[in-house]
Amino acid sequence: MAACFGMCRLHMKGAERFVKLGQKSDLRARRIFTRATFVTKAQTVKKTLQAGASARKESFSALQEERREQAERSVLISCPPNINQKKFLDYISKHGHIENHFFYQSYGIYAVVEFSTKESISALKANCTIPSVQHEAAVPFKSRLLSLKWTGQGSQSNASNTLKFQKHLPIPVSELTQHLCKQESIDQQLQCLTDLYQLTDENISLRFLVCSLLRDIAAAYFPECIIRPFGSTINSFGKLGCDLDMFLDLDGISGLNQRKGSGLSLEYQVKQGTSERTVTQSILSVIGECVDQFGPGCVGVQKILNARCPLVRFAHQPSGFQCDLTANNRVAMKSSELLFVYGKLDARVRHLVFTIRCWARVHSITSSIPGAWITNFSLTVLVLFFLQCRTQPLLPTLDQLRDLADPSDQCIIEGNDCTVVSDLSKIKLQKNTDTLASVFWEGFLLHFGVWLWGFVFIQIHEY
Repeated sequence: MAACFGMCRLHMKGAERFVKLGQKSDLRARRIFTRATFVTKAQTVKKTLQAGASARKESFSALQEERREQAERSVLISCPPNINQKKFLDYISKHGHIENHFFYQSYGIYAVVEFSTKESISALKANCTIPSVQHEAAVPFKSRLLSLKWTGQGSQSNASNTLKFQKHLPIPVSELTQHLCKQESIDQQLQCLTDLYQLTDENISLRFLVCSLLRDIAAAYFPECIIRPFGSTINSFGKLGCDLDMFLDLDGISGLNQRKGSGLSLEYQVKQGTSERTVTQSILSVIGECVDQFGPGCVGVQKILNARCPLVRFAHQPSGFQCDLTANNRVAMKSSELLFVYGKLDARVRHLVFTIRCWARVHSITSSIPGAWITNFSLTVLVLFFLQCRTQPLLPTLDQLRDLADPSDQCIIEGNDCTVVSDLSKIKLQKNTDTLASVFWEGFLLHFGVWLWGFVFIQIHEY
């Protein structure tokens, strides 16, 4: 795990600009603290700590499994522009009880409908037809991506304005500034920024649904496979509009560990590859071709198989997500779990990370264009390292998280010990009542403004 996220050497193009901006922050911070009146300071800190404590009760693996199970009971429906919500729900609910639903816009109006049981999806699909296309031939792949059409037998409603659309893109910086100016303190501003930029429950549900739809395609070759999201989608630091990273998990396929004792055993006849990498490339090549040829709504498919980590990249138009699919990327999943744990331990961690990332993007320290820039992941590790180094640390080290783990938590990946405690109630944090404002201005920016970027590295294993 050290090679993945334990250490981070910072030789980056944006480092020099980071230092200059950090050094300028001293005077700016003093001016802000002089003007600001923190009338709600004690209440804000108390609420922040309480929010972090309640969030710590969630288990990473249990939360992912719950999301995945919900996605398997869901369908994605393209709706006509003048659809009425009541009429829509009345029609869909004829096939089963609806547990949850929401509407959003992306190349049209879409609805995500979660049923109570999978049988409801079968009943719904039994009433679906393959569209007839003039002068073309349709690929008869029956996915859970459906289209609702008017048949002419019912009256078309013009009450589309009754629909409430969930947001799936971040607001512009100009609009963000207006929201921040309405807040009474810097602490409230940082919390407001997080609320406006973070992934919503609906957006996360849609991401898991896209993974589930893609799994339906891969299941033609690997019926027991799972396509899991990782990175920003599940690590609690995802921003609206971020890419959807996912990987094809084949580790759970049965038959890998067969019991012995009868003197006889059966084995599947399988193809052999020269290395795990070549097998991964072959699998992704086939899955990528299927996505390109049979996956409705999947466009711009690129098979980037010679990259350090082979992947298939494409755009999923119905959701609006840019997607990257890899295979058996267990290290990335474990990295996501670690960030999730740190984000749940103290609510101030997420507020600080979202603020630093926004600040860095506005000042051109980070960029959406690939290159020798400091990345959001590196900035997140910087925040974690800084919070571990406080006089009263907000966060434990990675070694401390490993030492608290149960035997069932043990995880060795490619020779690296990636063990992280799963029971967050076992983690005892030191008492720290610093405000977000003081941690951000007086702490982070000034601390790294004088950092010797070209000569040192950081690591979050121990301090």
